[in-house]
Amino acid sequence: MSMIRDLRAVVRPSRVSLRKDGGTYDATRSPATASAVVDCAVYRDGRRIETETPLTPHEAVRLARRDGGFVWIGLHEPTEAEFSGIASEFGLHPLAVEDAVQAHQRPKLERYDDSLFTVFKTIHYVEHDQLDANSEVVESGEVMCFTGRDFFITVRHGGQGSLRALRHRLQDDPELLSKGPSAVLHAIADHVVDGYIAVADAVQDDIDEVETEVFSPGRKGSPRGSDAGRIYQLKREVLEFKRAVSPLLRPMQLLSERPMRLIDPDIQKYFRDVADHLARVQEQVLGFDELLNSILQANLAQASVAQNEDMRKITSWAAIIAVPTMVCGVYGMNFDHMPELHWRYGYPVIMGITVVICLGIHRTLKRNGWL
Repeated sequence: MSMIRDLRAVVRPSRVSLRKDGGTYDATRSPATASAVVDCAVYRDGRRIETETPLTPHEAVRLARRDGGFVWIGLHEPTEAEFSGIASEFGLHPLAVEDAVQAHQRPKLERYDDSLFTVFKTIHYVEHDQLDANSEVVESGEVMCFTGRDFFITVRHGGQGSLRALRHRLQDDPELLSKGPSAVLHAIADHVVDGYIAVADAVQDDIDEVETEVFSPGRKGSPRGSDAGRIYQLKREVLEFKRAVSPLLRPMQLLSERPMRLIDPDIQKYFRDVADHLARVQEQVLGFDELLNSILQANLAQASVAQNEDMRKITSWAAIIAVPTMVCGVYGMNFDHMPELHWRYGYPVIMGITVVICLGIHRTLKRNGWL
């Protein structure tokens, strides 16, 4: 890891510069670009310590260690240079720091010496007027959490999953926030899982809509194969949902069952409720996957039946047309000595016989369900 960091420093030496507080900042970031630090605050006895000017992470750490309490720093898509100063300030493990900066991690819980590193996948339902083969149903983001004795750091990736409203709700409940960083970790876990429940209900409505349309009797005007595209797209979106939910179940069970130094015993009880809700959502998502498989198979079976119906109709009409084709072919050979060739009533008799035979074949095929 250190060799990789040294190599990056050699290749991009102008990217990192020192700050007065001993940290680093990204020199390639434009001054007009918003800082990666969304919010930085110190909490003591469950209440936010108000300051005249916004605190920098370095100032917040000094204030928290001087007056007690803990610091909560929220970041949005920080660069490696921006995060390195905070990481060194709190002694965060390099592997966890690398995961937090690069993102695209699966939900997990990792324990290091003096901190916990937790990854959550946030899921947001994308509203759409009508579900089609190109509709985006769910949109995912990531929230990485570093939990220590006197600090809590969130690193968020993606446009969804803002924690601003959650921070305000926690600040309105000083008794809960006084439990320390583990209370914030539980609040974020509960917030993420509540989002899963809302998305699961919305996805259920989409699946019900597709199921109703696939099995609607006598449905016309829909291009053949359009349902299969919609079902497959919905199945892909459910798979993305499943990747966020299923790996998170084990970390929530560990937080609710196994005693940990950084988790307050009173807060640990609440993780059981989160794990229970998450297990229910996982069952729903697995059920969605199985149901979509059944709907897709039923749709393909319906398409096969429709094709067989078309082939039977084509074959039936080909059999009916074969009779006049044969008769006309025989009388079109231009022989002088043919039966009834010069008879006055030969033409109407032959045409009548041809019509009668065709009607007989048509009636027989229709009685057997081919037409």
